Amino acid sequence: MLVAAAVCPCPPLLVPEVAAGAAPELDAARAACDEAIGAVVAARPDLIVVVGEGGRTTFHEAGARGSFRPFGVDVDVVLGAPAGAVDVTLPPSLAVGAWLLARAGWDGAVRGYEVAGERSWPTNGEDGVHLSTMADRVGMLVMGDGTACRTVKAPGYLDERAEGVDAGIAEALRTLDHEGFLPNLSADLARELKVSGRSPWQILLGADCDDGLGARLLYEDAPYGVGYFVASWT
Repeated sequence: MLVAAAVCPCPPLLVPEVAAGAAPELDAARAACDEAIGAVVAARPDLIVVVGEGGRTTFHEAGARGSFRPFGVDVDVVLGAPAGAVDVTLPPSLAVGAWLLARAGWDGAVRGYEVAGERSWPTNGEDGVHLSTMADRVGMLVMGDGTACRTVKAPGYLDERAEGVDAGIAEALRTLDHEGFLPNLSADLARELKVSGRSPWQILLGADCDDGLGARLLYEDAPYGVGYFVASWT
């Protein structure tokens, strides 16, 4: 059963070495991520599953490696316990998640779940049920960004639909909305607005949760024209 979850954005810029001189601009986002993940750790789960979008749908076991070298810095990360020499397998979303977990000092059981972005809501919801029953007490770290079209300087340029979509995402994460906006967010619209969190968030909504779970939205902003959200479900 899901006993706690943290929702965090996944830009590599969260890693200060990647952001370099711009690192302070995301200090508030990092602090919110630390708070949300700290609440998951405090719930003492038997397993934390890190969920993030990638090019395929597959599990990554503890020891899988990610790297920020493609972003110009000599920084590697490991999911969970240190491992020997292994190939880089984690997509950027899970690499950022692994970095955040290491920053939080988590040394318990962990698995990564990479999910393709254009799957259907029923399939993602079913995955949520499955992931939440992988241990008696499951925590989730769910990585994803909102639209990348909030300003003319955003990666996807300005799209007038983006602000409303991000507002719907924020409300869903704030209210544990299992039946409204996010399940109905289409893969086509998410692709057009460059939303990377659709499938991960839908998986979280499908999880078998503790009845007493409540939600708090800790951070909501659009630096660089991209919607970033941090939420704590405990």
